[in-house]
Amino acid sequence: MKQLFLCFLIFIFTAPAFAKSGGSHSVGGYTKKNGTYVQPHHSTNPNTTQRDNWSSRGNVNPYTGKHGTKVPKK
Repeated sequence: MKQLFLCFLIFIFTAPAFAKSGGSHSVGGYTKKNGTYVQPHHSTNPNTTQRDNWSSRGNVNPYTGKHGTKVPKK
């Protein structure tokens, strides 16, 4: 029983870290400092490369179907 509880605790504290690796997340709407409103949208999760961003050349945004056009810097 002790081992089961320990496994449960490990899962509870590590699952969020695995869930956020790769993939995407929702971004709520917000107003920029210059007064421009940005609509709610989805974005790729941050990491150390730009090659997997939907706006990068060779990728497709699964939510809009738009093909990426930007050349990745990293």
